[in-house]
Amino acid sequence: MSMTASLVSPQGSHRPSQRSESSGRGQRLETRPDLRSDLRPDPRFEPVCPAARAVVPLRPVPLAEGLLQVHTAPFRGSFGAVFSQALRTAGLGSRVLVSQFLKGGVDQGLGRSLWLCGRLQWLRPAVPSCLSAPLQAEAEPELALAAVREVWDFSRQQLLTGAVDLMVLDELGLAIELGYLSLLDVTEVLEQRPAQLDVILTGPAMPAALMAMADQVTQLRRG
Repeated sequence: MSMTASLVSPQGSHRPSQRSESSGRGQRLETRPDLRSDLRPDPRFEPVCPAARAVVPLRPVPLAEGLLQVHTAPFRGSFGAVFSQALRTAGLGSRVLVSQFLKGGVDQGLGRSLWLCGRLQWLRPAVPSCLSAPLQAEAEPELALAAVREVWDFSRQQLLTGAVDLMVLDELGLAIELGYLSLLDVTEVLEQRPAQLDVILTGPAMPAALMAMADQVTQLRRG
């Protein structure tokens, strides 16, 4: 006598139904899931391969373009406000060079230039007094010329190499007018300055060629 037992899954269970088939060589158990096996994940949520992403080339951030400014006046007194700006710029972390071509009397020169805020170099020629006369009228023209040229050669090198962020060239135009510097040499150097370098020219007797090169001109007048 054979007995058949029927097992019923508990309510709420989703076990797949099983069917047993007998054969002469053994027994095979076949499983048929109740859920569809051909369901695929939504392509909107499929992970994206990093290699398949579009490669966006990196572009360098352009540096801020520097300005050539001119501060001029009919008198020798336009340096104070510019020096305050230079000192403030150095205090904020920028490298600054202040070159005064005709102011002497403090026994400076390149080897004894002053440093302020650790980043502002203040350079004057190594002459015993201020230069206000034409080169040939000086008592020692060769000494005066060598002292002014030393300041210019160092400033020129710092400018062309972009060693500083701001450069103040005080009484540059007057030094040209009095015969200490060449206008052609000065204009060629300023034309080759790095794009991000700020340059400020101060003093009276500013040549027209330098005024034409300036991005900004400030003229001081006495009322």
